[in-house]
Amino acid sequence: MKKALVIIALSIFAVSCNKTAEVKEVKTAYVDTSVLMKEYTEAKDLEAKYKAQAEEKGRQLQAEITRFKQDAANFQSQAQANGQAWAQQKGAELQKREQQLGYAQQALSQQLQQESGVEMDSLVSGVKKFIKDYGKKNGYSYIYGTGDAASILYAEEKYDITKDIIKALNDKYKAEPKTDEKAAVKEGEAAKK
Repeated sequence: MKKALVIIALSIFAVSCNKTAEVKEVKTAYVDTSVLMKEYTEAKDLEAKYKAQAEEKGRQLQAEITRFKQDAANFQSQAQANGQAWAQQKGAELQKREQQLGYAQQALSQQLQQESGVEMDSLVSGVKKFIKDYGKKNGYSYIYGTGDAASILYAEEKYDITKDIIKALNDKYKAEPKTDEKAAVKEGEAAKK
């Protein structure tokens, strides 16, 4: 019995010594996503576009609000001169206008959020696809993301490829045509979703 155990142990040892250990180097890196979105030119352009739209549409709405405030101030001075019936009617009209302006502000805010959200989702999807392709092309096993939604608690800075990704994305964005055709394609993609 002892001989059998010794023979089995020796044969297991011999088999295990014959196997060569295959160690594949795992290439990893990480991207600081908050820095990426701050420095990526397309993301900056998208933010500027919606900021300009918000300011333009906000100016139009602000003009209506200013007119309303002037009418409300005039109402105060004219209420005593025109009597109680006039004051009640005009007060109801002003209240209705105030409510409509509030709804208009809310609708404008929601519209801009929805429009920018669709484009931002498209941009983020494109960045993820780009990073995936970049990883495959450059032989990475893993590329992690840090930033606002951090999934890494610590990483050595030598594994940070954020600047490489930003440069490559910005180069790709500069090479793309800046026509309405690109916007039409994005709208078509959004409509499919």
